[in-house]
Amino acid sequence: MIPAIFGLSGPRLTADERAFFADADPAGYILFGRNVESREQVRALTDELRAIHGRERLLVTIDQEGGRVARMKPPVWPAFPTGEAFDRLYDVAPASAIEAARCNAEALGLELAEVGISCDCWPVLDVREPGAHDVIGDRALGTEPLRVAALGRAILDGLARAGVVGVVKHMPGHGRALADSHKELPTVTADETALERDLAPFRALVHAPVAMTGHIRFTAWDAEHPATQSPFVIDQIIRQRIGFGGLLLTDDLDMEALAGPVPERAARALAAGCDIALNCWAKMDDMIGIATACPELRADSAARLAVALAGMGPLVADPSRGAALAAKRDSLLALHA
Repeated sequence: MIPAIFGLSGPRLTADERAFFADADPAGYILFGRNVESREQVRALTDELRAIHGRERLLVTIDQEGGRVARMKPPVWPAFPTGEAFDRLYDVAPASAIEAARCNAEALGLELAEVGISCDCWPVLDVREPGAHDVIGDRALGTEPLRVAALGRAILDGLARAGVVGVVKHMPGHGRALADSHKELPTVTADETALERDLAPFRALVHAPVAMTGHIRFTAWDAEHPATQSPFVIDQIIRQRIGFGGLLLTDDLDMEALAGPVPERAARALAAGCDIALNCWAKMDDMIGIATACPELRADSAARLAVALAGMGPLVADPSRGAALAAKRDSLLALHA
């Protein structure tokens, strides 16, 4: 098995993709809007991915947060609120906000489970900072670390009740970046004391099975490398100071924050200590390059992957339960209206 998650080019596997995936044996796959048309089509696609190597438990991931980050959209799938909605409710009713976040995540997770998606790149644990770039913005769960952690824990719990594993992101924190890492490499110059705020939600949820890095350079820790490719940040900050022992994915390697050919980006991230390289855009040359440049999945990474897979439940449809959860969420959010 190679330590990579790959994207797919369209709503159905091409013959070339099927043959390549069978040969390369990636750790998992990620879906985007280009891969989703209908419930039946997505379920058929995820079933086909599982059939390639006969694995019932497989990392089939997506970015489905609600708000502007949603690959599965109306009218086929319901819309879900932004993280900011739960932050606002927390101002007036913290317990209600936590319950609303849990109900929302379970309802969202049931939509994923119905179509065979086992892993959601969510919750966002980045602490929102005034004046930062709005790439996080209303995706954030708040400006106070313990609030972010409380709502993030509720999201992980809700997803788990639907049989879906959540991915906390973007470790060690994207909330104070002044640039969008999709477009350029942000440099954060905050000192160690300030950065403790960024680490706090991740430390509170340190037992999450999966996390994602951020492509951000932190001068207090490593003035040369982005976190994703920094041995110091991966080992000293994420593994030791935060204490995270779960499966660590890179953010998308195609993002313009990183330099060099995509296979080299993957190799540098894995050498720095990441477990899995995330390559989203289904460019066959890049995927072949990653499979060639990257070693087999390390034994420690395989053990972390096994823990994540063990947290997945039966991925079955339950529309009436989802509708009831969404209604409860809406009644709670109305407390702030």
